[in-house]
Amino acid sequence: MNGGRRLQWPASRESPEHGVKLVEEYRGVGALRWRQGTIGAIAYRINRYQGMALSGLPVPGVHRIEGTITFANVADAAALVGADVTLDLEDGRSLALTVADEHGRVLAEGHGPGRGCSCC
Repeated sequence: MNGGRRLQWPASRESPEHGVKLVEEYRGVGALRWRQGTIGAIAYRINRYQGMALSGLPVPGVHRIEGTITFANVADAAALVGADVTLDLEDGRSLALTVADEHGRVLAEGHGPGRGCSCC
């Protein structure tokens, strides 16, 4: 994908030297789908970074999504750590994410928005 080198994702909004750029920010209240259930009224704050070539053009499929969701309405947030969930955004879109910790940190990285691609 990138010559065996692992991209370093920035803590800042943009980092041309690392080849990524913040392209979208999502904020609002949505629903979290996990297993067969849905947890409503989940506040979220998500950033989507796009991999960029040295030419300044986006690299198709190379992205990272990271942010936080609020577990105020979740009885056992620790049970979600490591789980693959779907966050339904206010605007009707959905994001497939992995819960990284019990504080609500979430992320997704890789090829395409559905963690898969049709190009390889």
